[in-house]
Formats: sequence, C-alpha cells, structure tokens
Amino acid sequence: MTARITLPRPGGGTESRTLREPAGWQRPDGPPASRIAYAAAHVVADPYADNAPDAPARLDWDATLAVRRNLWSWGLGVAEAMDTAQRGMGLDWAATRELIRRSAAEAAACGGRIVAGAATDQLPGVPDTLDEVVAAYAEQVGYVQECGAVAVVMASRHLAALATGPDDYVRVYERVLREAGAPVVLHWLGDMFDPALAGYWGSTDLDEATKTFVALVHAHADVIDGVKVSLLDAGREVRLRELLPPTVKVYTGDDYHYPELIEGDGTRSSHALLGAFAAIASAASAALQRLDAGDPAGFRAILDPTVPLSRHVFAAPTRYYKTGIAFLSWLNGLQPGFTMVGGLHGGRGVPHLVEAFRLADSAGLLLDPELAARRMRGYLAVAGVTG
Repeated sequence: MTARITLPRPGGGTESRTLREPAGWQRPDGPPASRIAYAAAHVVADPYADNAPDAPARLDWDATLAVRRNLWSWGLGVAEAMDTAQRGMGLDWAATRELIRRSAAEAAACGGRIVAGAATDQLPGVPDTLDEVVAAYAEQVGYVQECGAVAVVMASRHLAALATGPDDYVRVYERVLREAGAPVVLHWLGDMFDPALAGYWGSTDLDEATKTFVALVHAHADVIDGVKVSLLDAGREVRLRELLPPTVKVYTGDDYHYPELIEGDGTRSSHALLGAFAAIASAASAALQRLDAGDPAGFRAILDPTVPLSRHVFAAPTRYYKTGIAFLSWLNGLQPGFTMVGGLHGGRGVPHLVEAFRLADSAGLLLDPELAARRMRGYLAVAGVTG
C-alpha cells in the first residue's frame, strides 16, 4: 500500500509526498568481517517520568535495550553510554552505570560486540587537582571493564577546564592507561560536538594537538586497541591513520565522510564507531556486507545515499544531533514515543525534523512507510502544522 503525506515546505505552504518503499535489506548472519563497526546508541526516555531539563534521567529500559538488540541483529556492535546516549546532556552517572550494566549483560546473552564510554562526569564540578580527574576516570574504566565491555576513554570536560597545557593531558592519560589493565579505545571528540572541549590535548591548533595525541598513542600502543576520531575532517583522519602505529585501529567518528573513510585508499582504512550508524543501521549493515563480498562499488552505492541525511542530522549546532536520531528511531517504530531525557526532544525544530523525514525516505530508511507517515502526521499536528 502506497503511503502519502502532506509536509510543510521550508518557505511556507505544503507539498504532498508519496513515500518510497523501504530498500528491503537483509539482516546478516553475523558481524561484518572486513571492518569492525559500532553504532553509538541513543537512550529512550520513560514517557511516564519527569525527564525535564536538570531532572534525573529516567529511562524506558525495555525500549532502550530493544534499540540495542536491533543494532546487534544487523551485525553491528553497540557503542554504549557515549555522547549519543546524552552523556553530559541529560544522562547522569547513576543512569549511565545502570545502562552499561544492562547493555553489557544483553551483549553477553546474544554474543554482540560492545564498548562503553568512561568519562569523569560523576564529579560534581571542576575539580581542584588532576588527581581527582585520574581517580574519576579510573572508577569508570574499572566499572566498564567489570561489566564485560571494552572501555572507551572519552574526552573529559573536567580535564579541559583544569589543564594548563599538553603536559597535563599527557600526565592524566598516562596514569589512566597504566591503570586500565586491558586495552581501551581513546576518543578525541571535537568541540563541534561539545564546545566545552575546545583546545583539547592542550592546544586550539589541531596540528599541535595531533602531535600530543600521536606521541601519547605511540608511547602506550600496547594498551590502546584503537582511537575514535570525531573531528568531521576527513583529510585529518587520513593523515592520522598514517601517523599512528599499525597495531592501533582508527574508528571513524566522522558522520560527514564515513563512506570514503571506511572504504579506505587501498592501503589504510578506518573502522567505524558512529552515531550515524544508529540512524542508518540497515543500510550500514547492507553496505558492509557488500564490502565483505569484495564489492566496494556496491558498498558505496548503498552508503553514499545516506550521507545527506547524516549531514543534516549532524548539522550545526552538532551537539543536538541526538534529537534527530531519536526522532528517526520513533518514526521506524523502535520506541513508543518521541521524548528524551533532559527535554532534549526540543533540541531541533519542526523544519529540521521534517527535512530529516524527507531525507530518510529518499534513502529508503523508513522501514514501515505507513507507520512513519502516521507518526509524522501526529508530530505535525502537535506542532500546530496542518495541511
């Protein structure tokens, strides 16, 4: 049955749109072989709880874990408790601990890959000493590992606020790495995702910051599984791949250029740890299946059409991309409602989400067009848009 919907136009007025049929990609028998691919999963708010700004996070656990099981069913790993899950934007440490514990248990039960973020967000404010930052990191890295996940050492707002230069970063990370006890992933998150991280690694000059980062990785390559790079700069990521030890993986976090970075240049390529993959799981899975089959053209033919949607969802202010991911999850029936912890469902306006709907449809990513159209009509009615 053909689904039709009336949508508002950006400049005013409305248009009638006939939704395309979903692409019909098939779920794989297991994870991809040619690349490691993690989707950074979002969390689903409990619709009966007061998930208002500054209120404690209350999750719909059934829906939140179902989102993760869906990602595993597409052969993707889950990157848990990352910025996509609203770390620092509504998800407090108490909810994060429970999220990591439950998701790691689900991963163990189904044999799914999982990594999980370790940060310093249990600290109540800017600490007085670097020792406090180290202790906070150590607590979270230890907890993630105890739960059975690989720790992703996330960028720390507390360290960014306290550090006086690159030496402070090196001192903190060296201690964290020495105490980790098992290989970890280092996460370099750009300030487009979090303005509080401006000047991370001790310099606003990215070339200087890269020197500090690369030297740290070389010195501790034995305890670093890989690095996740979220700078939205494909050329810089390619250069970084050349500078790092060959044993250290690069997990792209570039939601603008992921097809070419994952495909690689014939010599080096990136693995994936992407928030975008949470929104395009079916296409990402199908594309990686083509790459496994030795069909890079087929890989690009599936993945390239998803880039306009990803670029739109991650448009400035980039930190609100989580809203688009949760909206698409709701449209696809993966969660019962469109509310977010911290009230972040208000992070994007009607025109932005309408365009996300259009682009998801164009890419064949509305898995049940009738359901998506019905939910979109409901959203527009609540927003006061009629047509």
